[in-house]
Amino acid sequence: MTYSTDDIEWRIAPAPVAYEAAVAEMEARAAAVVAGTACELVWLLEHPPVKTGRGGRYTYHGPGQRIGYVVLDLDKRGRDVRHFVHALEGWVIAALADIGIAAFRAPGRIGIWTMAPVPGGGAVEAKIGAIGVRVRRWVTLHGFSVNLSPDLSHFGGIVPCGIAEYPVTSSESLGKSADLATFDAALAAAFPAFLQTLSSPR
Repeated sequence: MTYSTDDIEWRIAPAPVAYEAAVAEMEARAAAVVAGTACELVWLLEHPPVKTGRGGRYTYHGPGQRIGYVVLDLDKRGRDVRHFVHALEGWVIAALADIGIAAFRAPGRIGIWTMAPVPGGGAVEAKIGAIGVRVRRWVTLHGFSVNLSPDLSHFGGIVPCGIAEYPVTSSESLGKSADLATFDAALAAAFPAFLQTLSSPR
């Protein structure tokens, strides 16, 4: 599914897309945005199971995880990478709230966090989403991933975002079953506020 809003193409892949192919297409689109020959893009997709290395750390992507590649031109949206990342986190947190999950930022830790129950009672902070952004010539690449119903055992053997002492969770593990379409609708609903945040004074 593809449509445009506010001169931004909103694309949802109907089937998993190989990681290497998706990155190549995203990078080509970013170069076209820089050149002024294509509009900005939000691309929602899944990947087949893959572990990718970035900055000396490893990230897992796979089925049941919603990936959002966000190709936006910060040259016309404030040229503030930190502000962009903060707004991106807020967008994902708002979408998770829409499906009944209270998520939050954790100072000093990368990612999107929530409270997950532990056996025997109580709860622990657990990672439900990852943020990973690059910027080339003020155009953003990559974006976020959110665990809806992935096989969490596939995270074994890596340290998500270099943080070993906290577990990984998903909406399914939290008893908040949300399919991709439901979460995509939550992202779409929160998107105008995300754009407004980008445009707001610092």
